[in-house]
Amino acid sequence: MGKFVFKLPDIGEGVVEGEVVQWHVSVGESVSEDDPIVDVMTDKATVTIPSPTSGVISSLSGGVGDMIAVGTTLLEIDVEGGEVSKEEERGAEKEVKPTAPTPPPETTTSEVPMQPPTGRVLASPAVRKRARENDVDLSNVRGSGPAGRIRHADLDAFIAAGGAISGAPPMAYSVKRTEVTPVKVVGLRRKISEQMSLSKSRIPHFSYFEEVDITELESLRQVLNSTKDETQPKLTYLPFIMLALAKIMPDHPECNAHFDDEGGVVNRQGAVNLGIATQTERGLYVPVVKHVEAMDIWNTASEMQRVSGSARDGSASLDELTGSTFTITSLGREGGLGATPIINHPEVSILGVHKAREMPVVRNGDIVVRRIMNLSSAFDHRVVDGANGASLIQDLKRMLETPALIFM
Repeated sequence: MGKFVFKLPDIGEGVVEGEVVQWHVSVGESVSEDDPIVDVMTDKATVTIPSPTSGVISSLSGGVGDMIAVGTTLLEIDVEGGEVSKEEERGAEKEVKPTAPTPPPETTTSEVPMQPPTGRVLASPAVRKRARENDVDLSNVRGSGPAGRIRHADLDAFIAAGGAISGAPPMAYSVKRTEVTPVKVVGLRRKISEQMSLSKSRIPHFSYFEEVDITELESLRQVLNSTKDETQPKLTYLPFIMLALAKIMPDHPECNAHFDDEGGVVNRQGAVNLGIATQTERGLYVPVVKHVEAMDIWNTASEMQRVSGSARDGSASLDELTGSTFTITSLGREGGLGATPIINHPEVSILGVHKAREMPVVRNGDIVVRRIMNLSSAFDHRVVDGANGASLIQDLKRMLETPALIFM
């Protein structure tokens, strides 16, 4: 029996260290060559490092949240045969490919409910898929992996024991719950935390709220969806809002900008590159639809779906996650009535879109039912005056209430 010493490989692009985000193996566990062993986050990307050989894990270096320097021992593996030479160790290092890049200063959220819940179940996509196929709620399954990670064997044992399915009646509330579960803030959650602290501490926000009658917009949306061909995506409200913003931005250049507060320069952007806050299993990402000013409604919808899908499945490139000039955060079905979205530094504006709902309103002295959507916005008060921010939202309201203007 020999020992293979595996060191953190050079991930490239000047990276000198990485943060351990998640171990996929534990001491005493058997692994095969190319099995995932650890997720490491750098300033540029999150990478999953595969096992360089087959054997049994004898030691791990560093816990979740620890920083490991390139060239430092990452783990040791007991392998068949004699001691592994240094040359063999170096030669066995596998190519490490990044998963979805960690968004640098391009991450945003509007409020706590948009963030992943504390104590989130840890499981691989394959385990989650099997759980869905068997109608199993993973929160009821006890994981045996690192940090309680649920493995296939755990799921097998749960199903074999006749475990409760996701539709089972909830537990009675007669038992007091006193447990405290510490969850270390690491990886993407740490990046989000740092970015939110930067944005909130540096930027004096002012918020502005408005409600918009989108009854006519809804009629247009339904007509376009009923007449689209099979190559065109189904339209939601967001592509219309995106086109409307692109249409009015030349009249509000102070809102489509980056503020270099250290240099004292506001860089007004000609391009309308809209970040779309997207919730994923790994946390909140902001993929970017670039040059919306040059798109039609179908291009906008297709590109929005493409970049959001890439963020969700982990295939988004760094280019797709950077370069936004203005961010939209949509709370969708959890829309509520209002929010105070946090600006995506170094941008100066953000728009929150809430759930559309049927409401009684007064029109020409009569009470009628109309479709109403609330908008919440925030602006950097150092460079955007209140009147200017309000003017942007009022122009957007006019476009959405008379949607023909979007296409004129």
